[in-house]
Formats: sequence, C-alpha cells, structure tokens
Amino acid sequence: MEVRNRQAANWTLEAASWSAGKASRAVVSQLHEWGYPQADQAASDLTELLVRTAVADGGKRVSVHLADQNRQALIVSLSHQTGLTACDDTLLPELAALGAVSCGSDTAEDGRRVWAVLDL
Repeated sequence: MEVRNRQAANWTLEAASWSAGKASRAVVSQLHEWGYPQADQAASDLTELLVRTAVADGGKRVSVHLADQNRQALIVSLSHQTGLTACDDTLLPELAALGAVSCGSDTAEDGRRVWAVLDL
C-alpha cells in the first residue's frame, strides 16, 4: 500500500488481544498532532474494530495505516495473513454505524485490508 501527497503514519503490532486498544490510542494521538481533536470517539471505535478484524485473521502481526486529506482520515488495518476471502457481510455495516463515510475490504498478497474513511 502506498500513500502520497498527504500526512501519513503507520504502526506494526503483534496480532494480540491488546493490539486494538494500542492502535486506537496511537491513531487518536496522531490525529491530535495533526490538529484534529474532535473525532476521538469515532476514530477510536473504528480503529478498534478494524484491528480486531485483522487480529481475528490469525496472523502473527497486524499493521495500521493512517492518512488525512481534505478533513478526512483514512484508517486501514492489514492482517498480513494470506489466503483469506472477503470479510463477512456484517463488518461494513458495523463500520458505517460507527461513523465511517466510506469503508471497504479487499485481499492481496500481503493479506486482508480493511479500511474506513472518517470525516474530521
């Protein structure tokens, strides 16, 4: 995955039960550094669900990628577990209910990506 022409940050974490909380705190902290203090709850909730989904894929690690553009944040979770199919039908509506204005999932050689876009 490549992100250009915008602020971006990423973190690699062990695929463990504590990873969702740690990733959530990192994303919210980074958004504050970029001048977006108002989306704490939605950013936290979306990040936690994205990371829990990646952890459930059963890999050894997950990565979280964050970028902003035009007062929107893109939050992506990557499971690094190959051979997976598309996510189940409940995930995308859950992300939308948590405040995602756009969301999706796909698989590639490096694992399943699940992402959400949040208005800031």
